[in-house]
Amino acid sequence: MPNAKVLSEKQAIVASLTEKLQNAAAGVLVDYKGITVAEDTQLRSELRKNNVEYAVVKNTLLRFAVDSCGMNELDSLLSGTTSLAICHDDPVAPARVVNDFAKKIEGRFEIKGGFMDGKVMPLDEVMALAAIPPLPVLQAQVLGTMLAPISGLACVLKQIAEKQGAPAEEPAAAE
Repeated sequence: MPNAKVLSEKQAIVASLTEKLQNAAAGVLVDYKGITVAEDTQLRSELRKNNVEYAVVKNTLLRFAVDSCGMNELDSLLSGTTSLAICHDDPVAPARVVNDFAKKIEGRFEIKGGFMDGKVMPLDEVMALAAIPPLPVLQAQVLGTMLAPISGLACVLKQIAEKQGAPAEEPAAAE
């Protein structure tokens, strides 16, 4: 039986993980087995740029946290090496960044599963979420879609004006 100090430290870690999971917009569980320190450093840098928290977690502590959040479906994924990537503001960021990194080092870094707004998502939904472009790209696409009709109209009017040429000047009236 662990002593009181160790037990209280573990309870504090579980409470912290529970709070993070409850407040997260989305998160991804990852099997990080086999990546090098350089690759891990590169991944963490990319995650920080996207405002994603990333940590290696003990399966038993994470199991207590997910159970207290009502995401018991994740229990089956908590075996082997596990790390957790969560984001509080962009629900797509953890899945997208982790998936992009997993593609770079194929086979040694895999997404186990994920959750969004307190609901567990199957792996295929996590992968579909990872395929969504970053928010600035989506905003640019929407803006481009909104501006397309206006741009098209401007081009048509310009072509009509060029086709008809400049209006002929009226002959000077005889005085």
